[in-house]
Amino acid sequence: MKLIVGLGNPGLEYAKTRHNMGFQAIDRLADRLGVVIDRDRFDGHYALVTDPRFGERFIVLKPQTYMNLSGKSVAQVASFFKIDPADIIVCYDDLDTKPGDIRLREKGSSGGHKGMQSIIDSLSTSDIKRVKVGIGKNPLIPIVDYVLGKPSKDEAPLIDEALDRAAEALEYALFHPFEETMSRYNAPRHG
Repeated sequence: MKLIVGLGNPGLEYAKTRHNMGFQAIDRLADRLGVVIDRDRFDGHYALVTDPRFGERFIVLKPQTYMNLSGKSVAQVASFFKIDPADIIVCYDDLDTKPGDIRLREKGSSGGHKGMQSIIDSLSTSDIKRVKVGIGKNPLIPIVDYVLGKPSKDEAPLIDEALDRAAEALEYALFHPFEETMSRYNAPRHG
């Protein structure tokens, strides 16, 4: 069983912020699959999905613990459904990737992302697949204010495209090896 996690902060005030790219990508994935994320448990909103193309069930999860405690929800789901960390894919915002681009990785450090670090700590491994949605950074704006702000008018269409691409990559990863998914989706979209 695979677990697809989108990271973000609960509440309307955070809904369209840069830090909620994971939630937005998961919502788009759910739309692509015709799935409603309608269960509340494990400190998160989730859907248990049976897709005949996949041949087994999988879970899409939006932790509701606030970003810095995301690992609490992920660990609960992984433990209850006996999901190995190798079968988890996490989607979240990335300051080091340009708006409009996505970046897939099989493992590695959190890169300073507190939600990803919480998951690494909770699962005791950094061997966790990830799909990172580029939000870039602005040296004139403090990082916390930047990630909790909404994309600019110029960034919005780029990020919208990246979210679609992230949802597509997550769907592809359900049915194909992650290495193949990385080869297909890691090419930058913008110069």
